[in-house]
This record gives sequence, structure tokens and C-alpha cells, in this order.
Amino acid sequence: MPRRYLGLIAALLLIFLLYLVSPWLLAASADLLVNDQPPQKADAALVLAGDSFGKRILKGADLARAGYVPLVYVSGPHGAYGYTEDELAIHFATDRGAPREIFVGLPNTAESTTDEARMLLPQLRARGVRRLLLVTSNYHTARAARTFRRTDPQMEIIPIAAVDRAFRPGDWWRSRQAQKMFFFESAKTLADFVGL
Repeated sequence: MPRRYLGLIAALLLIFLLYLVSPWLLAASADLLVNDQPPQKADAALVLAGDSFGKRILKGADLARAGYVPLVYVSGPHGAYGYTEDELAIHFATDRGAPREIFVGLPNTAESTTDEARMLLPQLRARGVRRLLLVTSNYHTARAARTFRRTDPQMEIIPIAAVDRAFRPGDWWRSRQAQKMFFFESAKTLADFVGL
């Protein structure tokens, strides 16, 4: 067999091998974004802003119902039509049967996860929170936990993932919406690592 064909055969074998392992590699890449810990007893939960489908607030309500936390704090940056996001999220959860008394809204002017950490952690510490269940979308858990831990290293931060309707870590590459979410969250993660 001529030498030039050996290179072609090697390249084709490499492509075939990559094809075989690509689903595993793609699924493993989601592990860089997802840090979902099992829930445990804590002083409170904090539901981060940024979910317009209600998965985060309902996860927070579930944690309170299951007895993991007595209160669910809800981040509330400016929302739509003059309401803050905490108002809209709490209304959404109570309309679905969650008791109103478990929620405490925290209106704020945050425009990023870093802003939320800087603005909300001092308020939570002043309210006696030392162990916090941090509730956010699955693809956002790793970066959010790093940001909150960096902002207050003394507080115990336990990331809790709310299942996102568009992002499934095991096959995110099959959905255009999930591909975009993976790209944007990966870019934000990289920016966080380099200090931007």
C-alpha cells in the first residue's frame, strides 16, 4: 500500500474515533458548567434572577416544603412593566400553591451574577444566614457558586440546580437553544476566570 494512503487511513480512523466519543466529550463538557449539590439543611435559600419560566422559584419552594430551609429569598432586579423580578416570581409560585410566607423578596439593581453576590450577600449575612442553598438554572450553577463563594468566603454556599427546560446536560448539543446557552455560559465562565 502506498504511503500516501496510510495518512488518509489514519485521518479517517481519527475522524471515526472522534465521532464515536463525541457524545461523551460533549456531555462531559457540560460538567464545566453544572455543579448541582444534594440539598441539605441550611439557614435559607436564595433564588437568583434570570429565569422567566419559573423553574428556579419553584425549586426554591420545593426546598422549603421539604424542610431544607425556612425561608426562600428571591433576587429581584428590575423586571418588566414596572415590577421587580422577585415580585413576578413570588406571584408565579404562589399561584401554583406555594405559601406566600416562605418568600422574602430582595429588590435590587443587579445586572449580573457578580452584582447579585455583592448586593445580596451582605443583606443575607445581616439576617443571620451562614449556610445558603443557592438556586439557579443547571447550566449556571458552577459559575454562580464560584462567584458567591469568592464574594463571601465565610458563607457556606451550596449550589442547587433548577432543571432548565431548554438545557439538558446529557445532550445539550442536540438543541439549538441549548447550544446557544452553552456558548454564552461558557463565554461568561471564561470571562470570570480571567477577571472580566
